[in-house]
Amino acid sequence: MSSVIDVITGRARDLGGFTVCRVLPIGHRKTVGPFIFFDEMGPVQMPAGSGIDVRPHPHIGLATVTYLFSGRIRHRDSLGSVQDIEPGDVNWMTAGSGIVHSERSRDDDRANGQLLHGIQSWVALPVADEECEPDFTHYPAAILPTFTREGAELRLIAGSAYGYSSPAAVRSPMFYLCADLADGGSLGLPDDHEERAVYVVSGAIRVDGQQHGPGELPVFASGVAVRIQAIGNTRVMLLGGARVPEPREIFWNFISSRPERIAQAKTDWTAARFAKVPGETEFIPLPPG
Repeated sequence: MSSVIDVITGRARDLGGFTVCRVLPIGHRKTVGPFIFFDEMGPVQMPAGSGIDVRPHPHIGLATVTYLFSGRIRHRDSLGSVQDIEPGDVNWMTAGSGIVHSERSRDDDRANGQLLHGIQSWVALPVADEECEPDFTHYPAAILPTFTREGAELRLIAGSAYGYSSPAAVRSPMFYLCADLADGGSLGLPDDHEERAVYVVSGAIRVDGQQHGPGELPVFASGVAVRIQAIGNTRVMLLGGARVPEPREIFWNFISSRPERIAQAKTDWTAARFAKVPGETEFIPLPPG
């Protein structure tokens, strides 16, 4: 009997000239553990003279987690944070009651061009923390736990797994790792989390006799031992945690357990009541819906 209860295949989404592979949410499954949004950015070679420009936009009720394999992005937000993120670092932004941020290429990276590749995910906040004070914290690669297990090279981005804990300040039980496996290598998933999934970045994995390639996210049954085997040199993201017990409403960049809170956020953005990002002047209108 297979341990796999669902397989989600990422869909291409154009974010204004920059294409991502969107995995979560999808119609039949909004979350895996607290993860309610999961995008793979690239890999894309940005030619000299071009870059990414994610204009200022708002969030409520969630934390954004940015992790890069290559390239560099400059984050700015309405708290006044200005922070470059590089491969292996983590940018953790807790939106809570509301925050606005932008993500752009630096001028020197724009001039020279760069290979950009990474993951941006959103973590739903517990109901009690949905309206917490917004916060931004940068965790450099050097302070994140890195270790070898069963021959796999792992970096723990957030939460707890395999006896290690990340310094990232999480608000619910979760795990999030980047794992590199050599051809034929295998790795057992953490068994102390309610919901678990693996996203294939490159290479491929075999689970219970079935193969899963890049852009696929197999989701596993709770309480069942799971082992993945690499087909070729393989990079995966391991993720999951405690199930989100209450339904979440999702509209654009807003997440809440209360539909009326989403409605208020829509009104506040249209009326320009969110805080501004210092130095930014562009505005993204509220999408229809």
